[in-house]
Amino acid sequence: MLDPSNPTPEIANDVAARLLQRLRTKQATIGVIGLGYVGLPLCLTLAEAGVRVLGFDVDASKPIAIAEGRTYLKQFSGERIAAVSGNGVFSATSDMSRLGEPDAILICVPTPLTKHLEPDLSFVTQTAENISEKLRHGQLVILESTTYPGTTQEVVKPILEKSGLVNGVDFFLAFSPEREDPGNQNHTTATIPKVVGSDDEAGRLLACAVYESYGGKTVPVSSSSTAEAVKITENIFRAVNIALVNELKIVYGRMGINIWEVVDAAKTKPFGYMPFYPGPGLGGHCIPIDPFYLTWKAKEYELSTKFIELAGQINTLMPQHVVETLAGALDQRFKKALNGSRILILGLAYKKNVDDLRESPSLRLMEKIEARGAEVEYFDPYIPVVPMTREHSGLAGRESVDWDLEAISSYDAVLIATDHDGLDYKGLSLAARLIIDTRYACARAGGDLERVVLA
Repeated sequence: MLDPSNPTPEIANDVAARLLQRLRTKQATIGVIGLGYVGLPLCLTLAEAGVRVLGFDVDASKPIAIAEGRTYLKQFSGERIAAVSGNGVFSATSDMSRLGEPDAILICVPTPLTKHLEPDLSFVTQTAENISEKLRHGQLVILESTTYPGTTQEVVKPILEKSGLVNGVDFFLAFSPEREDPGNQNHTTATIPKVVGSDDEAGRLLACAVYESYGGKTVPVSSSSTAEAVKITENIFRAVNIALVNELKIVYGRMGINIWEVVDAAKTKPFGYMPFYPGPGLGGHCIPIDPFYLTWKAKEYELSTKFIELAGQINTLMPQHVVETLAGALDQRFKKALNGSRILILGLAYKKNVDDLRESPSLRLMEKIEARGAEVEYFDPYIPVVPMTREHSGLAGRESVDWDLEAISSYDAVLIATDHDGLDYKGLSLAARLIIDTRYACARAGGDLERVVLA
């Protein structure tokens, strides 16, 4: 990190100095591109602090919902949106020709993988092209989308400079990785520290001022690549440790040892240990994807990230392990094949208590089980209908069944993939014929474990 003894040095560049003053006095308008799970909470947090926000999204239904004070993400109430959109502090549009209006533009668009597990920066590059067409003197651009080290300087900067303006002189560029955790009530956008990196002091100070405008704590680092590496490191840390505990789950399971009991006991050690829990596979917008961004970039330096890649392989294989456990349990309990069985999956979201389907292992589980000839339905109170997704389009339009323990008893097996709070897991353990529990939900609820198989 930079020298904390001088947190607010003066900016020599007059253009930057004027923008810094506008940011500190909340006279600036902040533009946010991408109004999803990252962009929307950022807009709301800024607007609630009295900062003018103009949101952008190619999905025209989102600006309409915001104008009408309606929510499209369950974790944010319509009342919260209406409170800042109704007084004009927060507005949104799908018209990218208005990108010249904000003083600072924050890019919060997806960074997925291709089918060959290579970075797909198409959303970032298209957004940068849109900005470049309207870029003006004195604007600040901050990339928040998670990516490999070097993206801001090597990809975004050249596109923006096609405008004829020069970074660090006419406009300013920084990277500040999003750190959203959907469904987490303890840590919000306003309270999570923001790492900020730029390759010039002006860009760094300006970016810090954006997040400090809502009272956020900033952690400045020396370059945009360093900030990009921070985010990648955070997610690789989780991916590797989840892979470890997933592998231990299989090993200990063969020994008749309960991995959840092991982890719960191990975490009582007050030092040198951090608990991670196994599951049916990785989901979400970061952890399943970001390690592959670094492994791809490392090849440019003739390096092989064997440890990271192995963790990715282990986590990727987890849905198949769950399916094999399901098939084996049906055969052992009922002498019944998976082919022709009726299976109910509980939970489609990638984590509990959210309506976020991104990279959810439940979608892969549905496809794999159906490929084995079973009939699959699902229940998820947060996802009444499966939306269209890029990789699982065949599941679009499927509807959640109702929570009915009598009806649940008619399925050959129930597979708990996501342990949403508020469900009667104890009652489920008495009603279902067979439960494949990937989250230890029934045991934690004090249910009858006679028909429960851990996976």
